[in-house]
Amino acid sequence: QVHLVESGGGLVQPGGSLTLSCEASGNVFRIMSMGWYRQAPGNQRELVATSYNGGYNGGGINYADSVKGRFTLSRDNDRNAVYLQMSSLKPEDTAVYYCNSYIRSTTSAWDEYWGQGTQVTVSA
Repeated sequence: QVHLVESGGGLVQPGGSLTLSCEASGNVFRIMSMGWYRQAPGNQRELVATSYNGGYNGGGINYADSVKGRFTLSRDNDRNAVYLQMSSLKPEDTAVYYCNSYIRSTTSAWDEYWGQGTQVTVSA
């Protein structure tokens, strides 16, 4: 079993900051990618940012155009965790944020996992 546990959501004023955290727990063998999606009411779930692993120190981070320069994704591989530092938040950032990861467990091949979602509300 693999679970993604999220934390850090909440209410913040426009221009403020929040940091989201996601940790993978359970029978984790290797993480191929880890990042965040979000979904606002009436909208499709969209990519926010994701970190992926490549060969020979390759890999990188993909950001949605709407968050570039404002959000920063980081990884802590020792903790199987990913963090999303959000700054200069806008009301348009209000959504449920979901951690997403492709993981190989100790007993299976690669599979996709989702967190339960954490609410981020940007409002005065």
